[in-house]
Amino acid sequence: MESITISRTGSLRPTDAAGATTLPRFPRRHAALAPRGPPRGFTLIELMIVVAVIGILAAIAVPKFAELVRKSREGSTKGQLGALRSALSIYYSDMEGLYPFDLRSLTANGKYLTAIPKARAPNYHPDSSEIVTKGQGVPFQDRGGWRYVNDATDSEFGLLWVNCVHTDTKGSVWSDY
Repeated sequence: MESITISRTGSLRPTDAAGATTLPRFPRRHAALAPRGPPRGFTLIELMIVVAVIGILAAIAVPKFAELVRKSREGSTKGQLGALRSALSIYYSDMEGLYPFDLRSLTANGKYLTAIPKARAPNYHPDSSEIVTKGQGVPFQDRGGWRYVNDATDSEFGLLWVNCVHTDTKGSVWSDY
């Protein structure tokens, strides 16, 4: 049986029948606060290391992703240039050796193209389906879209390029394609 004794300092202490001091026994009301094996969770340093690793990976991945987007846009432009040239070639053979004066005639009735596609010269010009024609000695202007030579007296009559003098990711000038 437990009893309470008064110590020399005047504090109350629980004691057993033999007079030994005992610890008070309180009912366990909060089981979640009781210790249960090894500690769980992550330390702050572990979380900081994970954040640092994610930051390093992001610093590497974002520029690579931007480069892939640029390459895909360039590939799209080169594909559209090929489609325009093919339509121009078919028009040329249908018209028995005559190129159109205006490239928009390729879209008439949807026979050759349904629409003039947009040229995408990434990082230099906005996407544009504008057609700049070279006729009567007028020089090209570097502003995006397409270049087309519509002067029958010009040795380059019927040729089509991307209207950009900048370079692509391989270092080739857009107007060289």
